[in-house]
Amino acid sequence: MADPKFVPIPVHRLDRFKPLLGKRFAEIEEVARWARAGFAGRAIWHLSSTARGGGVAELLSTLLPYARDAGVDVRWVVLREGPEFFCVTKRLHNHLHGDRGDGGALDEGARRVYDEVSEANAAALGPQMQKGDIVYLHDPQTAGMIAPLCERGLRVVWRCHVGVDRPNDFVRGAWDFLRSYVERADAYVFSRREYVWDGLDRDRVWLMPPVIDPFSPKNQELEPEVVEAILKEIGLVPDGLEAVPVFERADGTPGRVERKAQILQEEEVPEGARMVAQVSRWDRLKDPRGLIEMLEHHLDDHDVHLILAGPDTGGVADDPEGAAVYDEVAERWRSLPEERRRRAHLVSLPMHDVEENGAMVNAIQRRADVVVQKSVAEGFGLTVAEAMWKRRPVVGSRVGGIQDQIVEGESGILIDDSRDLAAFARAIQRLLADPDRAQAMGEAAHQRVVDEYLAVHRLQEYVQHLAALID
Repeated sequence: MADPKFVPIPVHRLDRFKPLLGKRFAEIEEVARWARAGFAGRAIWHLSSTARGGGVAELLSTLLPYARDAGVDVRWVVLREGPEFFCVTKRLHNHLHGDRGDGGALDEGARRVYDEVSEANAAALGPQMQKGDIVYLHDPQTAGMIAPLCERGLRVVWRCHVGVDRPNDFVRGAWDFLRSYVERADAYVFSRREYVWDGLDRDRVWLMPPVIDPFSPKNQELEPEVVEAILKEIGLVPDGLEAVPVFERADGTPGRVERKAQILQEEEVPEGARMVAQVSRWDRLKDPRGLIEMLEHHLDDHDVHLILAGPDTGGVADDPEGAAVYDEVAERWRSLPEERRRRAHLVSLPMHDVEENGAMVNAIQRRADVVVQKSVAEGFGLTVAEAMWKRRPVVGSRVGGIQDQIVEGESGILIDDSRDLAAFARAIQRLLADPDRAQAMGEAAHQRVVDEYLAVHRLQEYVQHLAALID
């Protein structure tokens, strides 16, 4: 097992939000003043399985820099593990979504692997923590560390970012595997009330949906010509405008998109073509294959192109199934009739530079006429909020946190049956045929993010909850 890695956390200024929040920003300033005094001398540690790719890394890179500006000593550590451990935790991840995953069992062999790694991680990190510190553990990869860290006199919070509305036997089996670890935590954090496990102490439950950073490279404003320049640079659209593919890095310095994406396509997206995009990991629960089949059987407009974009599978350490899922989708793409294959593009975005990757995602979502999130299960779905912030109309499955973000018919469209390909196609085509409605829906979506899903909203709750924990 390699040593855990400390992730550098920059400082992002909270006053960026003042123009967005107006008078409400005074509450944020008050919380920051309290945090500087209330958490003085304490470190707040966040432990996760990866620093890039996926919602947990996205959430931490969003919140922690603003906590730093509020005067809180936050630290972020990534556990470095081998494939055997991540095979077990990916199985837990799938089971918590109600999916059988690789079909493997959560048996005593899996528990031995899980316990050995958890105990080794706790032994490596525990001596660096001081009594009175707060440790925030994220997802199944970290739950086994709860007890040994509690025994060192630390306050331990466990956050579960995944769940389902209606648990089945797979879900309950994962709960049974993890419950003896999780019960020891001082608090449990879930994104939705429906995700709270049976048998947990409800008095220790916090409900905190994820949020976005509107100023990050993934979400910052980009001029249309810069969007086209980025898409040209990665290889998705043909040469056109002579703009430079630039963006602003989180520290305020200039950045430029310089790497190509790995794109499986017959040709680039023609100028003026309408674009439907989904951005997600290569994960069966996101159902990228279903979208390919939707294009084949239901999306008949000859100028509509489908973009499936995700991280280069070599850049996401804690997802051992990503490459296999991508290969399945690629094989399905190759089986399409020629005309349909011409309109489908599989985009693997490089992960060498997380901010450059974010700018690529930003450009794809801003160029899209409609953004889709066709998940069969979803913890929250940050890509939905990201697209809504960009004023894109979103068509999403009525599952998990997607249904919390989208107000049906107002800030997006929800499809009741995530397997109903025809229903997704009809919703997409209605939006493409009615640009005025699509624009109004995009504006309403943007305002909903301003009201509910900006980083400062959750930072305020974060400080208040932790203050109660140490009181």
